[in-house]
Amino acid sequence: MMDSSSVLIVGGGITGCAAAWELARSGATVRVLEKRDLASMGSGRTLAGVRQSGRHPAEMPLAMAAVRRWETLHDELDADLEYRQDGNLRLAEDAADAAFIQKMAETQRSLGLDIRYLDGNDEVRGVAPALSETISGAAFTPSDGHANPIATVRAYATAAERAGARFESGLTVTALARDGDCVTGVETDRGTYQAEQVVVAAGVETPNILKSAGLEFAISLAMVPVVQTVPINPLFKQVLGTAKAHFAARQEVDGRVRFSSGGHPIVVSTEGLTRDDMQPGCGRTAETLARAVSIIPALAEAPISQIWGGLVDLTPDGIPVIDRVTELEGLTVAAGFCGHGFCLGPVSGEIIRDLVLGRTSRFDLEPFRWNRSVAHENADSPELLG
Repeated sequence: MMDSSSVLIVGGGITGCAAAWELARSGATVRVLEKRDLASMGSGRTLAGVRQSGRHPAEMPLAMAAVRRWETLHDELDADLEYRQDGNLRLAEDAADAAFIQKMAETQRSLGLDIRYLDGNDEVRGVAPALSETISGAAFTPSDGHANPIATVRAYATAAERAGARFESGLTVTALARDGDCVTGVETDRGTYQAEQVVVAAGVETPNILKSAGLEFAISLAMVPVVQTVPINPLFKQVLGTAKAHFAARQEVDGRVRFSSGGHPIVVSTEGLTRDDMQPGCGRTAETLARAVSIIPALAEAPISQIWGGLVDLTPDGIPVIDRVTELEGLTVAAGFCGHGFCLGPVSGEIIRDLVLGRTSRFDLEPFRWNRSVAHENADSPELLG
């Protein structure tokens, strides 16, 4: 099979689908190739927080711009995304946490974010009464929120299809097709797909795809356990996260509560990866449940609906690569979002569009360059928050 498209996007998560929407409505001929189903990996397994708080300073302009897009994204995509803008609470469990969060809030206020510190249990519980009395303080960001991740990815895909994009699921990209130093498409288990431009936005699968062209993409993997309850009475509106990044939660529109604990390193091949391969062990699940009940006591009585794990692609400096690859003409990479790429989706799609079409971005993309030197000290902990 030989197929031709001006832009091929590998990856059907929020990044790839948002890029497809932006490119298709700009007049490009677009095809998206997905190994499994849309939103089947990181984008579907996330807590789907739409947050600016806790961001690396380089990401803050992108996150703030993304939140502005999220406020009207349902109209743009003509779909209900279950987006709610009820804030984010970063919780302190001890004095060290409180000092860390206060310093974080000061830094992020200097970057233009509306974030304030709630001092003491009474102030925190005044905002979120369901929290344990052990919470000693919190940073509150009113403009943060959350959305339905699967509904959002599908809405992007549907909008892109209306604009002319085509989607194919259930096929594996095995290699980049090349003519010398130019990418000409991809090889798949269904044949060759040709394109003038290729975008690899395949999350944890990205290194395998790039390796076929002799390119190294240095990421590590973490597994984040996620638990979802059955629908229960409203407990809290905000997205919650701890200072240590070892717990996060949100209550969905239908009343289900999703919560997770911190990620732990994992070495696993993504070749032939199944849902069972991503299920957290009993020990990690028990830790997650215990932590949830200690922070939100009412969850002790909440029946569990599902438990799953999410794989997070971690770069050494905790921020993604969103750039054209210097070694191969016609190749763009957008990966390594470290578990907090969901919020950035609307802006990531815009940036990819501009890179592919040769436009000047409105953002400073230097921190996200393909060939940047990375520093480990600013790495954010994987939370799958968005």
